[in-house]
Amino acid sequence: MNNQTVPSLSLAQPHPIGVTTQQKMALALVAIGMLFFLVAWVSGEAWSPAISLFLAISLISAGSLWYTREAYAGKLAGIKNNGVMFRDFSKRGIYGWIVGVFITSFYICLYWFPTMLAGMIQMFDPLSVFMRGKPADQWFVYGSFYTIAVLLMGVKFIYKYRHNRYQMIRTFSVMFFQLGFSFLIPAWMMLMNQPEFYFTYFWPLKYEYLFPSTVGWLTSSYGHLGVFLVFWGAAMSFIAVPVLTYFFGKRWYCSWVCGCGALAETAGDPFRTLSDKSLRAWKIERWLVHSVLVFVTLTTILLWANSWKEGAILGTYSLGFSKTYTFLIGSMFSGVIGTGFYPILGNRSWCRFGCPLAAILGIFQKYKSRFRITTNGGQCISCGNCSTYCEMGIDVKAYAQRGQDIVRASCVGCGICSAVCPRGVLRLENGSVDMSERATELRALHISSEGVKMG
Repeated sequence: MNNQTVPSLSLAQPHPIGVTTQQKMALALVAIGMLFFLVAWVSGEAWSPAISLFLAISLISAGSLWYTREAYAGKLAGIKNNGVMFRDFSKRGIYGWIVGVFITSFYICLYWFPTMLAGMIQMFDPLSVFMRGKPADQWFVYGSFYTIAVLLMGVKFIYKYRHNRYQMIRTFSVMFFQLGFSFLIPAWMMLMNQPEFYFTYFWPLKYEYLFPSTVGWLTSSYGHLGVFLVFWGAAMSFIAVPVLTYFFGKRWYCSWVCGCGALAETAGDPFRTLSDKSLRAWKIERWLVHSVLVFVTLTTILLWANSWKEGAILGTYSLGFSKTYTFLIGSMFSGVIGTGFYPILGNRSWCRFGCPLAAILGIFQKYKSRFRITTNGGQCISCGNCSTYCEMGIDVKAYAQRGQDIVRASCVGCGICSAVCPRGVLRLENGSVDMSERATELRALHISSEGVKMG
């Protein structure tokens, strides 16, 4: 599925576009809206929570939509990654570091010092009581911010890539799953005195869903519903993942369903060019992401073995063992680093280096999936746009120049490489043959004095 864009100049090194007066006014509205949250955060108390929350969200939404319209209205199809925060401190890079420090500080308070967010949490009490029947906590605040960011930045992304049907559909998809399955349904279940369950997350990403303590709690406390939820988590992990990945590749989850991917593709879009494309980064990626997968797998096995042996294996260390994984991976890696470092490491650092589910999906995609990105090497002009805008750090241009299909385990199938290609070299396709050779087969035509040959 590939909608062609009009030819454009090479932007191997993206340059931010000047901000107009209207855009500055729109950003001012966003800043005023954020000020309500910051004042509540610093003061520890919210002024009229319902009114403050309404004004804050309204101003942020109005400013974001206004900025989106001013930034992209009337623009032709093509590469428009304005607003990129550079890795260094030059030009607008300092703003990227400021944003990174701010987001990281919020995550640190969220995970380990929630009392420091008391005023901000208080602002969300009216909404939480309406949706869940109970006052807000830090996780409801986080889920609300997360969902608002995905929706507003999703609109921005759709407007930006409105000339590309694939990008519009997949962005609608992640917005739908984040709003419905990761925000509204869990809240409704709590309102009905049922467990807060996230249907789009499952083991090993939502690792505790198959831990013996969680399985026992669900089945003993919620009867048939609990059994169904355990079955759902297991079926998605061990049946849906291999089957859907075989037919659609890793993208069915990472770029269409996953909440982590939703935030990365929408709010994280301006930072996609910051992903490290070096060979060293690729080596670190392979070792690190598979190490996390081994870690969570061993943790799960040991916890189940300990449960069956009634504590004879781990004893009192059982809880501490799972808490170690929760702290190092669930909090530090996926939260603080994975999101807080968007402006520094790029928008997919967690997905690329740490997500254990992405590791499993990648293994299936590379060795047993019909999905691939096909290339027409003869049309490649070596502009480098595809590699520059690959959020997973893949040197797409190198594959295109060789006329080689791209079947990398890390590829999430976002399709941006195809969207920014001025020559239509790349296409996202599903095939049914040559799955064992497609990652190595060369399709480029080499012309020399000896004639034309494949190689």
